[in-house]
Amino acid sequence: MISQLPARELSRRLEGPGLAFRTGPFNYRVHSDIGSVAAGLALLYPDYPLVPDGEFCDFDVSVRRPSGLRKHLKPQVQFVFDGHSAFEPLPVAHAFPMLEWGMNWCISTHVNQFLLIHAAVIERDGRAVILPAPPGSGKSTLCAGLIHRGWRLMSDEVTMIPFDGSGIRALGRPVSLKNASIDVIGRFEPGAVFNVPTPNTAKGTVTHMKVPPGHLEQLGRTAQPAWVVFPKWQAGSPALLAAKPKSDTLVDLARNSFNYGVLGRLGFETMADVVTQCECHDFVYSQLDDAVAVFDRLSGRTA
Repeated sequence: MISQLPARELSRRLEGPGLAFRTGPFNYRVHSDIGSVAAGLALLYPDYPLVPDGEFCDFDVSVRRPSGLRKHLKPQVQFVFDGHSAFEPLPVAHAFPMLEWGMNWCISTHVNQFLLIHAAVIERDGRAVILPAPPGSGKSTLCAGLIHRGWRLMSDEVTMIPFDGSGIRALGRPVSLKNASIDVIGRFEPGAVFNVPTPNTAKGTVTHMKVPPGHLEQLGRTAQPAWVVFPKWQAGSPALLAAKPKSDTLVDLARNSFNYGVLGRLGFETMADVVTQCECHDFVYSQLDDAVAVFDRLSGRTA
């Protein structure tokens, strides 16, 4: 596990051959000479398994200071995948969020062995709730709250659905939170562990929340899709769950998919199978406690 590496060895690997670790079905090798990256990985990823020497890594990435005058005049960092810069450089203070965003980008742009939906996914009793939603909808806040109230985190950002019906795969990476959601979850679950917040990003102030203990031990467990719920946070609103037509659900899921268009007929048939076997809902909420009660009822349990 990453936690078994002394701080000096963790930094040595990041600055040299790379820190190779596994998250869900993917192996990453990360390189970085930025102290905040090492600190963030030590805080949020201690229980992720190291990849043995010689084992294949799906993604080889780095977050480093660019060379040249910019390195000294305006400290920045860039995300590099397989030797090529993937994004415009960002301020050096944004290094750890950039790593997380880049790791998500690797999956969303290069993985086609699953149908990928931009959605959180949580599980209880072998049944999964898919939570697709655009930015600002409260998806990650809802996900972060529910996984501290009896639901297991599978992924905060991407739902990975195999084509053979064998069940949604878990990714199990830290949950991304921003702006007011950070304090909301801090009050809702005082024991939650957050990385140092990063202000002034394109998304405002962002941070990442550590996956609760025990969830990572179950990363190999799949779950069958049972519900598709489109959440929306609305100030002052009671928690309202409304049935959503399956035809509309299929269209909206396709819009939220990273690779639906690439997969063609296979993507359509897989998406249609998911919608067919799921209850489909729109969900509006303002208070996490009310949302928890609704999801408890949805799963057939009482709070």
